[in-house]
Order: sequence, then structure tokens, then C-alpha cells
Amino acid sequence: MPEWAAFVGLTGFLLTALLGLARLSQGAVRPDGGVSSTVDSVSMPEGDPTIPRFETRRAAAQRRQMRDTLAPSDLSTGALLANVAFTQGLFGVLLVAGAFYFEIPASAFGITAAALSTGPPALAVGIGAGVGFWVGNELAAALADGFGVAFDESLRELLAPDSVGGWIVLLGGVLPVIALVEELLFRAAAIGVPVAGLNAPAWAMAIVASVAFALGHGAQGRVGIVVTGTLGLGLAGLFIATNSFLAVVVAHYLVNALELIVHEGLGVDRLWV
Repeated sequence: MPEWAAFVGLTGFLLTALLGLARLSQGAVRPDGGVSSTVDSVSMPEGDPTIPRFETRRAAAQRRQMRDTLAPSDLSTGALLANVAFTQGLFGVLLVAGAFYFEIPASAFGITAAALSTGPPALAVGIGAGVGFWVGNELAAALADGFGVAFDESLRELLAPDSVGGWIVLLGGVLPVIALVEELLFRAAAIGVPVAGLNAPAWAMAIVASVAFALGHGAQGRVGIVVTGTLGLGLAGLFIATNSFLAVVVAHYLVNALELIVHEGLGVDRLWV
């Protein structure tokens, strides 16, 4: 017998843990594509006379050592991709294991025999929605530029490989893992399971999941959070309308892939100015 409440509790715990990790990692990305340490974010400028007044020689040496250790050159694209894939994969494994342990049926996750759930129609809907969501993101970024609002692209730049092999790993490995795990957590588990097992209102869960999805992408800046939250709400609507895990995974993958290919692979700055 499915233990719906227990699995929803597990989902809440994993969401909280993922948001906590995302919050901790936000300071690691700077607009110049480097990394920053906690010391850099709170310490005063080098010329500020308060530093020699309140900082001991030992503390100053430790601060300089930490700054050198966390130099931007140390954060390679390969290391970042490996970290993202491992972290996302770990959360995915825990969620799937919980689903088996608590006997949650696949239908609650949007996996059924219906054509619109797992058949070619679901794939087609996912492709169309993914392209549409990406166009919407581009319009939002262009609009932000028009108003002079900064749109933080440092994370995207860090993820972009500099070799053919790196692109194969990114497009064929890392991005599929991200799409699978995030849709499993933010749409299938956070919306599908509570609706199917606890009769929770679908759109209320969609709003909660979309807010969490937005907060989990805080490294993209305030504008990025708003855009990501809107994207999350769109993906939630797609999931509710189709009851298809496949459709939202395909759409999510295409948004990320097109973003990286067009801007980092092809070097296009903005499609609309």
C-alpha cells in the first residue's frame, strides 16, 4: 500500500536540502566567471585602514591563503560539470529509492501507458514546449537588457565546455541528468504525488514547486530567479495538462541545451536587442 504522506515528507526534505546546497553555492559564482570566498564577500577593500587595525597578522595570512586557494583558475568547467552531475544524480537516486520503498505508483509521477504520457505525442509536446519556453526566456532577457537590469550569465559561461568532447559530455550526460532529476523532484514528486495520493490542489502545489524551483537557481541573479520561476510555472502547467513526465523532461532539456548552444556554442549574444 502506498505511503503517500511519508514520500511527500521525503520530497520536502530533499527539496530543503537541495535549496540549502544551492544557497551555499551561490557565492561561488561571480559575474566575471570566477569564484569568490566567504572572506572576499565580507572583507573590506585592501586599502581600507580598518583591516590592519582589527585584523591580526595570522588572520591576514589565512585570508590571503584562502583567497589564493580559491582562485578563479581553480574552478574548471570539467570539475563544475562533474559536481553538478554527481549532486543531481545523488538526489535523483534518493528520490527513486524512496518511491520504491514507499510503493508510490509510476502513474503518480506522470508515467502511464497513455500516448500523451509516454508516447510520440508526449515527445512532440515536449519539443514544442521546450522551444517555446526558450523563446520566452530570450524575450525576458532582452526585456531586462532594455531596462538596464543585469541578467547574470556567469553560471552559463562556466558550464560551457571548450572542446568537442566537453560538449558531448554536457549535452549527452550532464544536461539530461539535470532535466531528469529536477523534473522528477520539482514536478513529478512535488506536484504529481501530492495530487494523486493526498488530493492536494494541483495549482497550489504548482505554485509552491515553482517558487522552490526559482529559489534553487539563485546563482542566476534576481532576474534569473524571476525568469526561472516563470519557467517552473510553465513546466508545472505542462505537467498538469499532460500528466507526462517525459514531456516536461524533454522541454526542460531543450531550454538548457538551446541556451548553451546558441549563446556559448554559436557565440550569439542576444536574439533580440
